[in-house]
Amino acid sequence: MRLTSTAFEPGGEIPRRYTCDGPDLSPPLAWSGLPQGTESLVLIVDDPDAPDPAAPKATWVHWVLYDIPPAAARLPEATDTEDLPDGAREGLNDWRHTGYRGPCPPVGRHRYFHKLYALDTVFPDLGPLTKAQLKEKMEEHILDQAQLIGTYQRQTVSE
Repeated sequence: MRLTSTAFEPGGEIPRRYTCDGPDLSPPLAWSGLPQGTESLVLIVDDPDAPDPAAPKATWVHWVLYDIPPAAARLPEATDTEDLPDGAREGLNDWRHTGYRGPCPPVGRHRYFHKLYALDTVFPDLGPLTKAQLKEKMEEHILDQAQLIGTYQRQTVSE
């Protein structure tokens, strides 16, 4: 299974337009090579370097989507609630809202993990779950997973 973006290379810098320093749009994402029996996909975007990569204390969740139909094959740039593939559902990010919120690290260069999971089930509408709640529900249903990591560091006024 593979997860890619035309906006940044694996391990590369996430462009400003997908962050709090720009218009904060979700980046375009595409996937391929789903395993046989995939019924739905889950996408979780998080930052394990919060608040400071030198002394991380938490993993900050930026986006949670579930029940993405495997036939969708991609999410375009600036995907919003109205743009989600039919049947896809939104979970809660760590701002306690649905939808994408991009990188906005307070200090240092952070890593942003875009994780895609292929599941052997489609969930009923479970409402806006947190990452932890969703991970518990999907635990026995994961067929495969892929990830794409990007990095971002805010520019200081003197730079």
